[in-house]
Amino acid sequence: MKRFFEPIISAWSGILGHKLRSFLTILGVVIGVSAVIALMSVGKGTTSRILSSVQSLGANVITISPSFTSAGGVRGGFGSAQTLTMADAEAIESNVSNISAVAPTQSRSYQAIYGNQNLFTRVIGVTTVYQDVYTLTVNDGNFITDYDYQHNARVVVLGATVASTLFPDQEPVGQNIRVGSYQLQVEGVLASKGSSMSSQDNNIIVPLTTLQQMGGITRNLKGEIIISGIVVTAVDQAHIKTVESDITSLLEQRHDIAVGGTDDFSLTSVQDIINQLSQITGYMTILLGAIAGISLLVGGIGVMNIMLVSVIERTREIGVRKALGARESDIWSQFLIEAVFLTFTGGIIGVGLGWGASLAVSKWLTTTVVTWDIVILAVSVAIGIGVFFGFYPAWQASRLNPIEALRHE
Repeated sequence: MKRFFEPIISAWSGILGHKLRSFLTILGVVIGVSAVIALMSVGKGTTSRILSSVQSLGANVITISPSFTSAGGVRGGFGSAQTLTMADAEAIESNVSNISAVAPTQSRSYQAIYGNQNLFTRVIGVTTVYQDVYTLTVNDGNFITDYDYQHNARVVVLGATVASTLFPDQEPVGQNIRVGSYQLQVEGVLASKGSSMSSQDNNIIVPLTTLQQMGGITRNLKGEIIISGIVVTAVDQAHIKTVESDITSLLEQRHDIAVGGTDDFSLTSVQDIINQLSQITGYMTILLGAIAGISLLVGGIGVMNIMLVSVIERTREIGVRKALGARESDIWSQFLIEAVFLTFTGGIIGVGLGWGASLAVSKWLTTTVVTWDIVILAVSVAIGIGVFFGFYPAWQASRLNPIEALRHE
């Protein structure tokens, strides 16, 4: 038992005997570990915030958009084609199973004016199910009703930012605003969603029939009313791929697209976006961790440097111990334990400082998330560095010739 604890006691004596040197060694590891935790927490926090923003769209939502136009060899922007119609939305609702809602939409940009306040904004024409599809909350007043939609009612629901811009000092509901050349009455104001991807704060929502009346109804060659997009909600995530496949087959048939031809529409599910963003933000977190890991590597080199100096300073001590019967394994384990202890201590302190830095960043700058896997990784790497960079000095100390060591001054 005594032989087991002797290397530990010797290592501890060596650390206490060189307090400043031990402190500087620990400091290098502290900086490295705290940097790893702080930067990786920023990466995970950013990932969490982005994914939360996307998930607020609804995990089962599928968006159908028109593709692009091509005229004279010039390809228009994505979504520039006029290929989706009200008849497409009705066909999807009637023929595709495992869906809970279908919301056709139309959008145009208009100048909205009230008194001496005005702004240029996007006006979205919707049906009543649009609120459920995008989980919109009305903060004041009401959302568009079936009666509004069926009677082309001249009513609007304002996004939070639009409402505060046009009505900085009064209640919007019940007031009339001018949108383009039309007078519309404010029926409700949406609760703010901040800067999330599903935010409607900067939009104005009107009945789809009203917007078509305002801008004129555009029809395709078949006489079908053209719309900007269709939003579909699957009954659950398990059926998303099936629903996407069924919609694609139905629209290809309706749009006379041959097998293997290029679709004039595109489908995007929220889950697809989440998967892509998770992969991208995962790479970003790894990159931040790798950058911070460089400081840990520098700290490890510092550990090796200090331990080599320690071996040189304590050469005579090593010679005495060997002359008294200490084995190579005793010498080797003493110096290795000393290196591991220094890096482990630095790792624990670094966790505390890194966690504190993460909380400070979260409070003043951006969202951060510290998870146990980050903490365990940082401490494990710190200990690993102690073993890796402490091995050579420990091995060198154990290989010293006791006679030569005793001659050392």
